[in-house]
Amino acid sequence: MTINTTLNTATPAKPRLYWLGGLHKQREVGLTTIIVLIFIVMSFTSPYFLTWANMKAMLLSFSIEGIVVVGMTILLIVGGIDLSVGAVVCLSMVVAGQLFLSGVDPWLASLAGIAAAALVGFLMGLTVTKIGLSHFIASLAAMVIVRGLCMIITQGTPLSLFTLPLSFKFIGQGTLYSIPFVIVLFFILVVLFDFLLRKATAFRKVFYTGSNERAAAYSGIKVNKIKLLVTVLTSTLAGVAGIIYMARLGSATPTFGVGMELNVIAAAVIGGASLKGGTGSILGAVLGVALLSIVTSSLILINVSVYWQDLIKGLILLAAVSLDHLMTKYR
Repeated sequence: MTINTTLNTATPAKPRLYWLGGLHKQREVGLTTIIVLIFIVMSFTSPYFLTWANMKAMLLSFSIEGIVVVGMTILLIVGGIDLSVGAVVCLSMVVAGQLFLSGVDPWLASLAGIAAAALVGFLMGLTVTKIGLSHFIASLAAMVIVRGLCMIITQGTPLSLFTLPLSFKFIGQGTLYSIPFVIVLFFILVVLFDFLLRKATAFRKVFYTGSNERAAAYSGIKVNKIKLLVTVLTSTLAGVAGIIYMARLGSATPTFGVGMELNVIAAAVIGGASLKGGTGSILGAVLGVALLSIVTSSLILINVSVYWQDLIKGLILLAAVSLDHLMTKYR
């Protein structure tokens, strides 16, 4: 008796959008392509776009904010989000500025400002890991509280800090070989954290926690500790950015940074960080914040009304979030 052992080798049908799963790996390439295309179009549209003055202005515009984006990206990877970064940037400025006006050395005052920012992150982390609140609720509450603290410290009056020593102002206004020090510092931090995320075992736990928190806990990873440390890191980097802004502007305004959190989250998501956690890269985040800066500069040069700029950036964010949702669904 002969037994028919013919195997069915037909390949299962793939979802119509199966290619979206692999698109995430090409996010950096896609963003780079878009940026290059904008450069090409704008080089013909405006004679001022490719000038060194405009390139320098764009680099400066996103370098300090980019430091905050680095922290936000890591927090998004672990599955969190921070709506208080703009307020924390302001808190770092006003704490350091008020201490300086009280006679404290500006460097010590800056350390106190960064420490205040880190403390905010620590308290947020505790509410998430100990009480069980979501990052969204904890950071929303922190944003309101910190804004209130900034108003209390300054009594609603901007602090004039033009008497800051030149050695301190260097971190915000100085140059190294004709390159602004802010840009140099930004790229050092980008290279450092990009390397750590790719190679360091401790930072790989951030991905594991964000991808599947329960599985990470079963495998021995202290997920609450990871989430707490990453929340503190995000606030600390926001504090560093606040000090650089203070040195650059020579002032500390209690309303500074309003809306910054939206730009930071937008840049990280456009760069490939998922709102559901587990994915993201520092390089992608840098490209995301660069794209937003280039779009803003381009809109200004072609005389697009400022009232339309937020609408256009909002549409870009909506497209990025929609793409992230589709990639998560079909990955």
